[in-house]
Amino acid sequence: MTTTIDPTGSAADTAALAANQETATTNAAARTEAPGTEAPRLEGPTEEQLAAGRRAHELDRAHVFHSWQAQGPFAPMTVVAAEGSYVWDGEGRKLLDFSSQLVNTNIGHQHPAVVAAIQEQAGRLCTIAPQHVNDARSEAARLIAELAPGDLDHVFFTNGGADANEHAIRMARLHTGRTKVLSAYRSYHGGTQLAVNVTGDPRRFPNDYSAEGVVHFMPAYQYRSYFGSTTEAEETERALRHLEDLIVLEGPANIAALVLETVPGTAGIYGPPAGYLAGVRELTRRYGIVYIADEVMAGFGRTGRWFAVARWDVTPDLLTFAKGVNSGYVPLGGVAISEAIYETFRDRAYPGGLTYSGHPLACAAAVATIGAMREEGMVENADRLGTEVIGPALRELAERHPSVGDVRGMGCFWAVELVRTRETKEPLAAYGGSSEEMNAVIAALKAGGVLPFANFNRIHIVPPLNTPDADVRRGLEALDRALAVADGYVH
Repeated sequence: MTTTIDPTGSAADTAALAANQETATTNAAARTEAPGTEAPRLEGPTEEQLAAGRRAHELDRAHVFHSWQAQGPFAPMTVVAAEGSYVWDGEGRKLLDFSSQLVNTNIGHQHPAVVAAIQEQAGRLCTIAPQHVNDARSEAARLIAELAPGDLDHVFFTNGGADANEHAIRMARLHTGRTKVLSAYRSYHGGTQLAVNVTGDPRRFPNDYSAEGVVHFMPAYQYRSYFGSTTEAEETERALRHLEDLIVLEGPANIAALVLETVPGTAGIYGPPAGYLAGVRELTRRYGIVYIADEVMAGFGRTGRWFAVARWDVTPDLLTFAKGVNSGYVPLGGVAISEAIYETFRDRAYPGGLTYSGHPLACAAAVATIGAMREEGMVENADRLGTEVIGPALRELAERHPSVGDVRGMGCFWAVELVRTRETKEPLAAYGGSSEEMNAVIAALKAGGVLPFANFNRIHIVPPLNTPDADVRRGLEALDRALAVADGYVH
């Protein structure tokens, strides 16, 4: 079985290889326009960059072991330069990055303020052990606590989203004295051992030894309802009833945590129906279960809010983040912790940590990223793009293209679900795999100058939050042409 997360069109995670980084940084530093108006100033890669890219590709195929891939047939795309909402591949081709790589470059590539902050931090303190105070970590924690909902005033830093979820579950187990963890099917929580078992998609299957204390439940997913729902209200009521039945049958006294992506990302960008998250929050309170909101992908402006839970006015006990916190410029993740769980560890040692927790370079990048997002109104811009540009355009495409079964999303976080027939909702690629038809659609997007994010039978529209309107529209026009390819496979 092949599981595909395909921003490149090659059944792959993007293989981003940067050559001549100094040149790209210098070009990016010239960018000064407000969000929604800036355009790349990088003319394109130099011959030296292209030559370096060719050498990098040779070395990659000789020595690099890639994630989620059969190594032999994999044909990764080389990236030799990037700026704003664009990347240039190893052939010098300019591509609009509608994938935000792995939905993490929320501020685009080479933002000059963040590049400068990393350079400045490296010049005075590259690294320090996590038991010592450093000003970048302290300020990053303050800013994240300020943005987080409710009393999530304490931050434990990790290296990424998977270990953020691992540590959140560990905290919940120690806090409650219980073991089991509930998680939805059609979810993704990371690739480490516990996180991949908490995951509810096919990437879990080869690593699932039924030894991690995880119990999965059916999600609220109205387009492909598991409960036979015909309305949003029915989906909410039936999904919550199913969840409570599961809690009762598994034994509430055994359940430490419920982990839920506020808006599932790679699993399909299907937002919760009205009332669902409030119902989940009530069930977790009623049964003494720690509610962990996974905002690794949905957080930091992706949905048009700093954190997606704000759209449904819900405050979890723990909130995990990564990706957009500093747009992946330096690896960083973390857990925002409520006062009650913090108190558990006030006089009791927390048995966990990482050598690079709160790394100064990563935290300096986070401080600069949050500052740039605020100063340039990127979160508000993402909300506007979703409401005024992306949403209306996708709904219009859905009316004209019979291959489109569903469009859904918010902010700069949208999915287009492709089907062979709307009546049966038969997907254009099977759940857990890809297809020649989907590969043809992805190839058409790349031929149109767009680097897409695709998974199974879906194309995800997830550009950086500061992508100019004209570029978003150009990407949507390329999608329009690619959907004509998809229409050819409709029964």
